[in-house]
Amino acid sequence: MGKVFECEIQARLRDINLGGHVDNVEAIRVLDEARLMFFRHGRLEEGDEPRGLLRDLPPGVTELVGSQHVEYHTEMRFAAYQPFLVRIWVSHVSRSSFAVSLELRVAPDHPPAVVAETSTVFWDTAAGSSWPISDALRAALASYTGPAVALRPRPGH
Repeated sequence: MGKVFECEIQARLRDINLGGHVDNVEAIRVLDEARLMFFRHGRLEEGDEPRGLLRDLPPGVTELVGSQHVEYHTEMRFAAYQPFLVRIWVSHVSRSSFAVSLELRVAPDHPPAVVAETSTVFWDTAAGSSWPISDALRAALASYTGPAVALRPRPGH
């Protein structure tokens, strides 16, 4: 397995629903925020500038979520001042898209409460079409490549 990006996302009071646990929509927000850190704002190496994995995308090329599969494994109770812990790695690379696997934990010694896989497509805004991944970006993605997170099989598939 290649490198894994890890970050903490601070829990907020708005994350709690009326049942006293973290709402499923807010869990997706936490995953999205962590993914944004990894792609655009994360410090990937010690002493590195916080510019993320996609730091060298050309101007006019952006990333769009193509699909997202999320599974909830356990209830997440809100704990004040305890951040969520997220691990992300690249699980698949295609011509103009790639997938990341994500795990969300409520504490380092706990198993993942949420697992997900998100597919992302590179989009050339000027051309109005997908953008083929460059060799340099493909190498950067490859350094974080690992097996896809284990997801439960869907009924009928």
